[in-house]
Amino acid sequence: MSRHYRVAVIGRTGRGDYGHGLDVVWRDIPETEVVAVADDTAAGRAACAERLRVTRTYADYRQMLDQERPDIVSVGPRWLDCHRDMIVACAEHGCHVLLEKPLCRTLAEADEMIAACEGAGVKAAICHQTRYSPRLQRVKELIGSGELGDVLELRGRGKEDTRGGGEDLMVLGTHVMDLIRCLAGDAQWCFARVMEGGRPVTAEHVRDGAEGIGRLAGDRIEAVYGFAGPAPAHFSSVRGAGGNRFGLRIHGSRGVIDIATGSLPLCRLLPDPGWGRGAAEWIPISSTGLGQPEPLSDGGLHQGNVWIAQDLIASIEEDRPPRGSLNEGRAALEMILAVYASHRAGGPVSLPLARREHPLAGW
Repeated sequence: MSRHYRVAVIGRTGRGDYGHGLDVVWRDIPETEVVAVADDTAAGRAACAERLRVTRTYADYRQMLDQERPDIVSVGPRWLDCHRDMIVACAEHGCHVLLEKPLCRTLAEADEMIAACEGAGVKAAICHQTRYSPRLQRVKELIGSGELGDVLELRGRGKEDTRGGGEDLMVLGTHVMDLIRCLAGDAQWCFARVMEGGRPVTAEHVRDGAEGIGRLAGDRIEAVYGFAGPAPAHFSSVRGAGGNRFGLRIHGSRGVIDIATGSLPLCRLLPDPGWGRGAAEWIPISSTGLGQPEPLSDGGLHQGNVWIAQDLIASIEEDRPPRGSLNEGRAALEMILAVYASHRAGGPVSLPLARREHPLAGW
């Protein structure tokens, strides 16, 4: 039988807020009780307290951790400039963590966060929702059974809206990188080019990104990754390219699997070795398999958060890493930052990266 968990919530209204619902997810986790909320903005703090029906609120999350000593903390802010400090503080107080993505700004920060959690023996999960989708499990089974034939390449793209290029790489590319790793394993090398206005970026193009995401550059990203297996993975993002290509396609010798992102993302198989040159039609992949009806209701981001929170609790009780651990988040971040490291080096770079500071720093 699960124990009862006291949960505290950290938000920052106007600077990352509460992420994609990391405050309200606990309403559907019966073995938990939200006991307090911290937000340095009074109005946001009051609104969250009303949503969660709690009476104890704090302007300083450190004071909340001192006073409440919760078992689990939702670190909700979407902005990255606070993630390192909040995670380390939670670890120092012995609190397990549910964290909004992306992980943080640099590998040095990621290393400190992981060391703090491992040293304190606490579990921390990052909200890469597609990793937890039952449809992704069916995709992996189809690939493993040979339905796709030999995997020849993986191709991922960002949303390619006004954030296309460097910002897209960081904010949304983290989902694609995590999805690539779920299917292909750890990247061993990266070869990338970063462009701005049709020309390779230089030091003059480096800027601080929106929402505290740290340094970035480029309006066009082209990257290729190598793995232990023969199939490479590609990631691209072009600012303003539009369309609805966000996600990943796995190209095999017998067809293509298309995966979007989310708790119940679009997943489908094209059983055509010509990848669209034949007469085959896309076959949907549900949580029960290829061409089968979907018995689950699409609860969107909230359902994904519930699955992640449930797995976090299971990881605590079973003393194992969460399925989407901080180590997984760091590996996705490493693939992102390897793009800049390769561009700056003018050639391929090996992963893990030796340099733990941001590759654009000190250029």
